[in-house]
Amino acid sequence: MERWDKINAVQKMQDYVETHLHEPITLKNLADAAGYSPWHAAKIFKELLGKTPFEYVRALRLSKAAMVLRDGGERVVDVAFDFVFDTHEGFTKAFSKEFGISPKRYSKEKKPVKLFMPTRIRDYYLMIQKGDLKMEKERKASTVFVQVVERPERKLILLRGIKATHYFEYCEEVGCDVWGILSSISEALFEPAGFWLPKHLIAEGTSQYVQGVEVPLDYQGEAIEDLWKVMNEYDPKLYGFTYADEDGPRFQLEPQGFRGYIEGRPVRSLLK
Repeated sequence: MERWDKINAVQKMQDYVETHLHEPITLKNLADAAGYSPWHAAKIFKELLGKTPFEYVRALRLSKAAMVLRDGGERVVDVAFDFVFDTHEGFTKAFSKEFGISPKRYSKEKKPVKLFMPTRIRDYYLMIQKGDLKMEKERKASTVFVQVVERPERKLILLRGIKATHYFEYCEEVGCDVWGILSSISEALFEPAGFWLPKHLIAEGTSQYVQGVEVPLDYQGEAIEDLWKVMNEYDPKLYGFTYADEDGPRFQLEPQGFRGYIEGRPVRSLLK
């Protein structure tokens, strides 16, 4: 079986999943879409995508469900049934296992989670091998649209690589899952993006290409910076203590809406 026969067959299965995500999907459905036997369809699906069809469908459904819960307004039980889970309990168990948080809690706290954001397999291979494909030589000229967009003053949450100058180098250094985490940030102003940083924004020993998401200036991460400023200026001697960072670790607890950001710092009594 030629490589591009496999790629095109798996792409057909991916397209089928995307179109029928809110309906029951069987291996036979996918095999019929690909034009192969169920056994062979499952084999090449796992070979190219790294997941079995069942694992892929479930991970995608859970991630799409998480995005619905993140945006609010839907009951957990309704989301569960909408994404073809038989019971509320089954959905809660699968969601908690996938993201480490229950769907009910996630819908309230909207903490970033690692969403499954699969790449279209055919697009992936076209990008990395575009110079070798005959079909690329036959492509006709395309129309390019240019638009000036004004955006507000904002912050950028990003993850730097090491030496990466483009997407594929970045994936090798950092992994390709960053996009899923960035996509789950509910305060994001726009969708996640890849960025080529100007020289003055590249930290020493880090990459030009990064991935990140833009958030408002008053994004809650600011609370951490405010707390650090207070801690640096606060004098614990007023209560008979002095900071003792060398005696133990500083720690931070998970930021939660009902309590805000909490950080602990070791101290030593001045009375001893």
